[in-house]
Amino acid sequence: MVGSFGLLCQAESRRVLLLMAITLALVLGVQYFELPYTEVFTSLFSAGKNGGFPTGSSSKSGMVDNVTLSNGSNSNAVNETENVAEVLNVDKETAHGKQSEEEKNTKNVDLSESNAGSNDSFGLLFNGAPLSNLIAPNPSSVLENGDNVVNGPVAHAAPEQNGTKVYNPSSGIGSFSHDFVAPASPPVNSPSIPQVTKLRSPMSSVNTSVSKNTTVMLKKDKDLDFLNSTSSPSGSVHSEKAVPAVREKGSKKRKKKSKKSPQVVVSISEMNDLLLQSHASPHSVEPPWSSKAQQEVTFAKSQIVHAPVLANYSGLYSSLYRNVSMFKRSYELMENMLKVYVYQEGEKPIFHEGILEGIYASEGWFIKLLEANKKFVTKDPQKAHLFFIPFSSRLLELTLYVKHSHSRSNLIKYMKNYVDMIAAKHPFWNRSRGADHFLVACHDWAPAETRGRLLRTIRALCNADIGVGFTIGKDVSLPETYVRSAKDPLKSQGGNPPSQRHILAFFAGNMHGYVRPILLNYWGKDPDMKIFGPMPHVKGNTNYIDHMKSSKFCICARGYEVNSPRVVEAIFYECVPVIISDNFVPPLFEVLNWESFTVSVSEKDIPNLKNILLSISEDRYVEMHTRVKMVQQHFLWHAEPVKYDLFHMILHSIWYNRVFQVRTA
Repeated sequence: MVGSFGLLCQAESRRVLLLMAITLALVLGVQYFELPYTEVFTSLFSAGKNGGFPTGSSSKSGMVDNVTLSNGSNSNAVNETENVAEVLNVDKETAHGKQSEEEKNTKNVDLSESNAGSNDSFGLLFNGAPLSNLIAPNPSSVLENGDNVVNGPVAHAAPEQNGTKVYNPSSGIGSFSHDFVAPASPPVNSPSIPQVTKLRSPMSSVNTSVSKNTTVMLKKDKDLDFLNSTSSPSGSVHSEKAVPAVREKGSKKRKKKSKKSPQVVVSISEMNDLLLQSHASPHSVEPPWSSKAQQEVTFAKSQIVHAPVLANYSGLYSSLYRNVSMFKRSYELMENMLKVYVYQEGEKPIFHEGILEGIYASEGWFIKLLEANKKFVTKDPQKAHLFFIPFSSRLLELTLYVKHSHSRSNLIKYMKNYVDMIAAKHPFWNRSRGADHFLVACHDWAPAETRGRLLRTIRALCNADIGVGFTIGKDVSLPETYVRSAKDPLKSQGGNPPSQRHILAFFAGNMHGYVRPILLNYWGKDPDMKIFGPMPHVKGNTNYIDHMKSSKFCICARGYEVNSPRVVEAIFYECVPVIISDNFVPPLFEVLNWESFTVSVSEKDIPNLKNILLSISEDRYVEMHTRVKMVQQHFLWHAEPVKYDLFHMILHSIWYNRVFQVRTA
């Protein structure tokens, strides 16, 4: 009897132990698959490590030594909107924004600058300090200190693209992919934070929670030294390999947003007044240093202001210019006097290189031609009147931007680090605080990439929007040229005479932004106007070109941003441009009289567009057409620069604005 009872007790004990083991296994399994941790037991006791959320918070957090990535909230946090981190598929990107095969088995998450430093969203804490203290702020909500310039929101949508090419670093043309190691951020005295972090979870990816706050955990790893941003002597920042992001199943892809029409519209006549005021009240005071170069700039200003009126202006059509006498004298002084020092710092492809085809070709052509120029470039910075920062905004975007991340903080930080580096290495930036430095950038994001200290430089920008920080009289509106062939940039130049232009007005293109859909809605079915969406692709784009060559007026409607390559395209094909883009500062504005050869229509007047064009008499149209042909020489690229061509005109406008920033007695 006693033996039977003992055996029964042993059997029951085994059952109890087996039941406990099964229960424990189930608990561990649930934790393993439901929690965003790889090490389950670590997650159970993570509260004992350094850092964490305030008492009372229901949020989860993961600690890696003294670094906490959290979604911390407090009792005052506003949580009306969801704050889930969007994790998207990232594909390779060509030079014109087209997608190719998806990267496999690589994942990352973007720490968006829009969330940095916010109490109601997740943020990275570095030694107890928020990440927002160490990276550039959100490009959409920055008030630049000391400049009284509010930089408005930057559209997340990709800029308009035109075809695909194959990028060859040796020639500077064609398609571009991310199959190379991005150059490191230039060395600075202060540490910098990498913008992408290698993550690890049970499925080797990011585990996102479908809730108002999303917690992303970092792997505790010996390789996390990169969080301290240790730089090598060459300036390379050692970090985990950046990898593309992925989108969780069931998550919605963020829709592209179009900017709304500006609340304040500055007309062309008001821009003219601003230019005159700028010349009367220079932006920069006379620096506390004096040099031969500075004295030459002061002398040049005096010569330009008192330029004599001539009876003959060989090669120039006086009605095209604000003041042809001043332009001619200024151009002569530039040819005889100007010296530019080009900074040698900066790694390719972001620096000292550019794409020579497509809609961003202007910056590539300028960089190439200036660096090869022996007339204007000097190797002695003491002789320089201007200092050139030779970066390509397009290659900066292609090299560093994490596709679909909607964050450009790493691009902005990269340029900030570069300025910090040249300011520490050379005395030239600090003596003028950058006022005698300039850059040439055609990508839509360039205004955001060149904020902060770079706002003091002369910025030649294609995206010349007076509503988002473009300063008339200091900055230069860079012509956006669509170069179809780097070997022959003048291919197909010209158009039909006025008598053979039977189309009243022409436009074709993607429905980017808010203006073009309105244009198509009002005039898409008008028999006298050819207003289309995207045209069917034809080899050589001959259908589009033929329409431009056969139209009286070519509509240059803004897309996501104020600028459009159609302005220069229209001039190239001898079609009178009709600019529909509020607050767009026309190219080379400080020199050219745009009202003499173009039509400017306010966005609100699109319903009256046809009447505006029909009100222009035939004689007036023929005169405008003639002026378009005469001004064309200023918008042409040549492999070897010629007098008054686009290379010289861009350089002249930079020189001209620099001269008029100097105060004279």
